[in-house]
Amino acid sequence: MTPRLDNPSVLFPAGFKAMVALEQALTSAIDPELLELVKLRASQINGCAFCIYMHTSDWRKRGVDEMKLYLLNAWRDSYLYSDRERAALGWTEALTRVADDGASDEVYDALATHFDEEERVQLTFAIGAINVWNRLQVGFRVAHPPRGAAMRADAA
Repeated sequence: MTPRLDNPSVLFPAGFKAMVALEQALTSAIDPELLELVKLRASQINGCAFCIYMHTSDWRKRGVDEMKLYLLNAWRDSYLYSDRERAALGWTEALTRVADDGASDEVYDALATHFDEEERVQLTFAIGAINVWNRLQVGFRVAHPPRGAAMRADAA
């Protein structure tokens, strides 16, 4: 895979700065494990190797059960995910595939059962943000780093 641009962030720094600010706001608003779960699932759907690499690495650093990572594509058939996580995953899939099926009342009602209004808005922003990141990485063919390489300066 050949990258289409060397460093897209330098070509629109204000846009990247705004996305990073949104990410920082989401980090303080949403449970980190749930946030990584949502980001990883959307990235799987969108086929974003860069983001899948990043979010699996981040999830492992958090010490999350590896089986949750392996079974994420089959979350509906696994007992490892809580009802709250299932509601978030259903909403993530609906919004990531919004062109296919829209955002049904059934999926939204399941979400509303487990998340209050403020949390629903925060989660929806998170899903929107990861979809933007996925489209940037996939669109510009940004490659993930070599195996074992840290994604972020704060990674150890």
